[in-house]
Amino acid sequence: MAQGMTKSSKILQFVNYRMRVTISDGRQMVGKFMAFDKHMNIVLGDCEEFRRIPVRGGKGEEQEQRRTLGLVILRGESVVSLTVESKPPAEDKKKAGAAGPGMGVPGGRGLPVAPMGQAPAGLSGPARGVGGPGMAQMAPQGRGGIGAPPQMAGRGAPPGMGGPPPVRVHTNIHTFTNSSSV
Repeated sequence: MAQGMTKSSKILQFVNYRMRVTISDGRQMVGKFMAFDKHMNIVLGDCEEFRRIPVRGGKGEEQEQRRTLGLVILRGESVVSLTVESKPPAEDKKKAGAAGPGMGVPGGRGLPVAPMGQAPAGLSGPARGVGGPGMAQMAPQGRGGIGAPPQMAGRGAPPGMGGPPPVRVHTNIHTFTNSSSV
């Protein structure tokens, strides 16, 4: 069973190093060590595979074959050993700061930043005249019960409708008497 990997794990210091990984079938993978997990599954970038093939007719001679693979994920169960090939390359400070063709540079979204306590432009609500009724129509109308909506005031019920149903108060009182004749 794999033991839990923690953030302070010793292998974490080798992220971005160029590593040689030997797997259970004898092949060796060399690439940029990008990630790992608790199962020791490994992600290698710009990976190359090296394997030794016996030469036909040769006595114990082997030929090393190289193949470029690219991005590879190795199952932790097949990993036998990890060896450091080289340290991560030092990034040029000129390259890191300069933008140009082929370089991704973050850009703004074109919205000005709003002062504290206010919503940014475009997020404060619908524009005037677009959407629902105006603010005057949405304001509460006096105190008391609920009246008709402002656009219905004074018109009465829609055509074909006789208005709201009458209010009926039910006063059915049932009395039960226990009349037992003995």
